[in-house]
Parts: sequence; structure tokens; C-alpha cells
Amino acid sequence: MTLDTRTFSGGFPEPVFAAQAVFRTMMDCMARPGTVGDIAVDVAPPPPLSPAAGAVALTLCDHDTNVWLTPALATSALPGWLAFHTGATTTTERQNARFAFVEKGGILPSLCLFAQGTQEYPDRSTTLIVEIEAFEGGRSFAMTGPGIRTQEHIALVGLPDMFAQFWLENGQNFPRGVDMILVAGIRVLCLPRTTVLHIKEG
Repeated sequence: MTLDTRTFSGGFPEPVFAAQAVFRTMMDCMARPGTVGDIAVDVAPPPPLSPAAGAVALTLCDHDTNVWLTPALATSALPGWLAFHTGATTTTERQNARFAFVEKGGILPSLCLFAQGTQEYPDRSTTLIVEIEAFEGGRSFAMTGPGIRTQEHIALVGLPDMFAQFWLENGQNFPRGVDMILVAGIRVLCLPRTTVLHIKEG
């Protein structure tokens, strides 16, 4: 059996400080949907996961979290890398996943297939970390909801045509539902389940 050396390298050079910085960025973006933050840290996860998404994984995952990965990620060196650096284990059952990762170009499953939480414990849901091409130049949405003063505008490149329907369905059983962290390069944008997306025509 040959061990992939990438399993043991590529983590945070200074884990505590780096994780704190990434966590602050994500919490700011989650509290203010539409805000774009930067995650520029020296991390090298096994491909096809990007460095920024890898930094999110190192920050959020631990030995108590089950992680679902797309087939491309699950068959890479990523499961071993996550286990070594965070203690997290992977699961093939979306309903059991605390976090789910989709690489750029990967197929995004319907959001209703993931853990939705319960009325009593809505936090027991899956958070999806999804890599896309960009936050500008694609399908335009106006964003409203808590944390947004009036409206924010995004134009996402790299999500499926059905995403608008996925997100509409995700908000219909509030407080249940999933939250999303979108990653484009070193940039990150959060979509909590409370955010409403309005398709902008024209």
C-alpha cells in the first residue's frame, strides 16, 4: 500500500491563528449575506479541492463532524488529508453529513437531499461548501433577508440552472434547511437559509 504524501502536508502553517482568521471572515460573510471576503492562506489540500475551500475545511471540520464529498473528491487524497489534519471522517450518506464539499465543476445535488435539521434543532443541518467560477458575470440575483440593509446583488457563474429552484425549495421549511458557503478563487460569499434570492431578468 502506497501512502499519498499529500495526506500529511498542506495544512495551516500556524493552525490557531489561521483558523481564527478564516473563521472571522466566514462569520462576517454569514452575518452579512452578499459580503465577499478573502481567504488568502497558505494551504495546499489535495486536488481537485482549492486552497480556499481547503482552508474552510480545516477551520470547520473536526473529529465530531461527518463530511460528504463528491465522487471526485472522495476518490482523491482528500479523505485522508481531512482525517489527518482535522480528525473528520467522511460519509456516503448526505443526510448524515455536517459539511459537504463540491469542487468547481462538480455536480451540485438537490439541497433537499442533505440534512435539514429539525424544528427543535435547525442547526443539525448540513452546511455546503461549493466552489464556483465567479461572483460576477453570471446569472443575476438580488438578495434580501436578515443582515441585508435593502438589497445585495450577485451574478454567479458555475452553479446549475436549477439552483434558483433548489434555493427556493430550501427556504420553504424554515427554520429547517441548509446553509451554503460559496468559494470562487480566494473569495468567499455565504448564503444562510434566511437569504431570499430574486432572479433579475434582462
